[in-house]
Amino acid sequence: MSATPATPDIAELEAQERQLTLRQFTYSDAWALGSMLVELARERHAPVAIDIRRGTQQLFHSALPGSSADNDAWIDRKRRVVERYGESSLLVGSRFRAKGTTFEESSRLDPDRYAAHGGSFPIRVKGAGVIGTVTVSGLPQAEDHAMVVEALTRLMSA
Repeated sequence: MSATPATPDIAELEAQERQLTLRQFTYSDAWALGSMLVELARERHAPVAIDIRRGTQQLFHSALPGSSADNDAWIDRKRRVVERYGESSLLVGSRFRAKGTTFEESSRLDPDRYAAHGGSFPIRVKGAGVIGTVTVSGLPQAEDHAMVVEALTRLMSA
C-alpha cells in the first residue's frame, strides 16, 4: 500500500467536486465505478466496503475481506452527510474544522446517524446536480476519500 495521502485542503476538495461532474450516470456506470473500486481495493489489500446509490436505490455494494458490518454503518453515516449537504463528507468535515470546531460539536445532527469523515462523495451529473453517492469505508478517512476520487477520475476518462 502506498503512503497515506495528505488530507486535501478546502480549495482542493471544492476543485475535485467541480472536476468530477459526470455527463451521465447509468446502471452500467455504477457497475463500472463499483468494479473499479473493488479492483483498487484488491490491489491494495484494502479491507473496505463500497456502496453506490442513485437517490435511495443501492446500485452497487461490495464488502472485501477484513471489512465488517461496522463499515456498512460508517457508509450510512457518511452517505447521509453527502445527501444533506450535497458535498463530500470530507469537505463538510473540513469546513467545520476550518471554523475551529467539529461536525459533531456544531452540526446539531445526531452523530449516530451522520459522520463528516472522508469517504463519501456526491455523484454529480451535468445539468442535474447531485443524483447519488459513492462511498468507501475501512481505511483512514483521507485514504477512503482518495480511493473514491481516483475511481471517479478513471470513470470519467474511460
